[in-house]
Amino acid sequence: MGSQRNLVDPRPSPRLCVVTPRTGDADALVTGLVEILDTGIVSAVIAQLAGPDEDSLISQAQVLRAPVQASGAALVIDGHPEIVVRADVDGAHIGDISALPSALDLLKPASIVGAGGLKTRHDAMSAGEAGADYVMFGEADALGHRPSFDAIRERVAWWAEVFVVPCIAYAESLSEIDALCAAGADFIAVQDLVFSNPQGARAAARDVKSRLDAWETAA
Repeated sequence: MGSQRNLVDPRPSPRLCVVTPRTGDADALVTGLVEILDTGIVSAVIAQLAGPDEDSLISQAQVLRAPVQASGAALVIDGHPEIVVRADVDGAHIGDISALPSALDLLKPASIVGAGGLKTRHDAMSAGEAGADYVMFGEADALGHRPSFDAIRERVAWWAEVFVVPCIAYAESLSEIDALCAAGADFIAVQDLVFSNPQGARAAARDVKSRLDAWETAA
């Protein structure tokens, strides 16, 4: 299988992926996002945008593009592969496995195409074999339902042991970050943990950074 990994090659220390709240007002999101980006540990931002039409989505993506790309991170748009090129962003996150083939046809090889919403091992393997640049495990579905954390950790460990396609593991708490790093995640994704934290985005991002720094030192 082309996506299987050589087990003698160690994985690098996990990096951070930030998932934004779903918004129709990118300007209001920028301040908190910049505070998170200022930690210097964000490798990618998955932007969840809402709007009445493509032009609105493109305008919002362009508001986020400058601070995200200036920080050295990739800006990936959730669910709208058709705007990636026009908005001059780095790629698309596809949360519906049935929509992945068309997104890959549209955007590869020039842009990132990632896969989420993977309910089974078969879904994940299909995404990897199709050419997805990463798979994501552990995010909530459209109704807010999320698999048990034990199931998420098991899925991440299975993937990390076998496949070379990077794995993003979604964490809802600092303790989940530790467990998902130990399971072999390539990236840790956070959302409410930083954006809705009562300490504020900057302090919350620093807490996340300390966890990842500690993991890197231990590794």
